[in-house]
Amino acid sequence: MANVTFSSPAMPRDATVYAVAGDTSTILALAKRHEIPIPLQCQDGECGACLVKITTLGDKKPMAITLTDKEKLTLSVNGKLTKQQLYEAETNDVPPPYRLACQYIVRDEDILVEFSGEPGVEIELRR
Repeated sequence: MANVTFSSPAMPRDATVYAVAGDTSTILALAKRHEIPIPLQCQDGECGACLVKITTLGDKKPMAITLTDKEKLTLSVNGKLTKQQLYEAETNDVPPPYRLACQYIVRDEDILVEFSGEPGVEIELRR
């Protein structure tokens, strides 16, 4: 089971929910089930409205979840995925920090999901 902590200025406080290991739900589906207000539009990886920043918590090496083709294109076009980050993701399984909530499948790891509350707007770094 994974702990997924959602954090956003659009929320009164952070919310931690549990994701069942083996479930193939996306972060967006998990957020909707728990009434977490991640912005959304197409819900298909083409618009970039559900942009989130993912940070792996704990000492485990991040479990890179493969970027979908739609996610690669949308993040690249929106300037949220550099060529170097794409290379690292595809070659060394190093996940990029920004992902689309509608494409990212929750794995068996604790993560922090940060979002601005504005469609397609990245969260300000607080760390």
